Amino acid sequence: MKILILGAGQVGSTVAENLVGEANDITVIDSDGEKLRQLQDRLDLRTLTGNAAHPSILEQGGIADADMLLAVTQSDEVNLVACKLAASLYNTPTRIARIRATDYLNREAVFSADNFCVDFSICPEQILTDYITKLIEFPEALQVLEFADGKVSLVAVRAFEGGPLVGKPISFLRTHMPQVDTRVAAIFRQDRAIIPEGTTVVQAGDEIFFIAATKNIRHVLKEMRRMDKPSKRVMIVGGGNIGRRLAQALEHDYQVKLIEFNKKACERLAGELTDTLVLNGDGTDEKLMQQEHVHEVDVFCALTNDDENNIMSSLLAKQAGARKVVALINRSAYVDLLQGGKIDIALSPAHVTIGSLLAYVRQGDVAVVHSLRRGAAEALELVVHGDAHSSRVVGRRINEIDLPLGATIGAIVRDQEVLIAHHDSLIEAEDHVIVFVIDKKMVKKVEKLFQVSLGFF
Repeated sequence: MKILILGAGQVGSTVAENLVGEANDITVIDSDGEKLRQLQDRLDLRTLTGNAAHPSILEQGGIADADMLLAVTQSDEVNLVACKLAASLYNTPTRIARIRATDYLNREAVFSADNFCVDFSICPEQILTDYITKLIEFPEALQVLEFADGKVSLVAVRAFEGGPLVGKPISFLRTHMPQVDTRVAAIFRQDRAIIPEGTTVVQAGDEIFFIAATKNIRHVLKEMRRMDKPSKRVMIVGGGNIGRRLAQALEHDYQVKLIEFNKKACERLAGELTDTLVLNGDGTDEKLMQQEHVHEVDVFCALTNDDENNIMSSLLAKQAGARKVVALINRSAYVDLLQGGKIDIALSPAHVTIGSLLAYVRQGDVAVVHSLRRGAAEALELVVHGDAHSSRVVGRRINEIDLPLGATIGAIVRDQEVLIAHHDSLIEAEDHVIVFVIDKKMVKKVEKLFQVSLGFF
């Protein structure tokens, strides 16, 4: 597939990194030549320096025969204009735009074929807000991801010493929870993936991904690890796009304090937020943290644009006694270093949002993609088409399907019913199948397995 990416920032770079190794022809356009040089040093792709909204630059980038345009620059207006040009002048089949302003997002007509011709819009800030909200709702979880319009959830938890599963085989799960059907999709032990089998023994410190119907998630979490008390008090450092959105999402259900360094921004936030206490100050100020009783905070979220400030304020909060700390970290290398240490959850904005874009690039009928383990693994929701003659999965039981090593079918959604997958589960046409892949290099094989043969058409 020939893909033109506009913008070499965090989102554009991460998308390019994920797609370049999948036999795609990638060109990245950005006005910052230094960013492009750094990207080209790391990846096998073409780059072009220039304004992504100019037709001449788009033409030099190969828009005339591109299969897809990903407009993910920092400017909504550049992204919208580029999509319009791609549709009107070059008939580009698929056009995706990153949009940050709620004024655009709240008016769907802006994206229609009569206006800016955007097939799909993504708002990384809103995706991150929803992601963090789930982590606050389920304080025991490291990750909470939804499939099939929210009917199925994939949740990551860390096994703790003395927990009900530690020292026991996975087969014990069914005995321990006979009333709830769930499945362990994968286990990561010291960053090494383990394909779960009934005899696999869980160890303290294991990161366990389990899948279940969303309505059963809280019950499964209760059984799998000591339940934390529900979150009530949330402190947010940083009143930018993400901090403001998160405060708005939480303020009616939680006690929220928001700390922002810029005084004018504080005044604006105080006018926009109704039940949030907005404070003007520095999130790395230890005295301020003490005055605001950070030791009583259930979830502390450091969401400024500065990685170092987020790290320092999170460490201060944890040391002072905050129960759970979440830090937004733009540099991927930092995320791997910090995750699971003093900082409970280190979030990479690009890795959280990448799944929304990957679902449109993946081959076959892929409904949802979630990037896991900082991009090392993936979970996909695939829609099954065809029949027993044209499909390699329809009419077959899971133990009869030639799944690549490291791929696990976790659940099947049939109409409105959630079926947790077992070895004898039968796949039917139009099922939504949730597949966990511990090594993203295997994704292509999984996609190919679920594709319908040409005879079907």
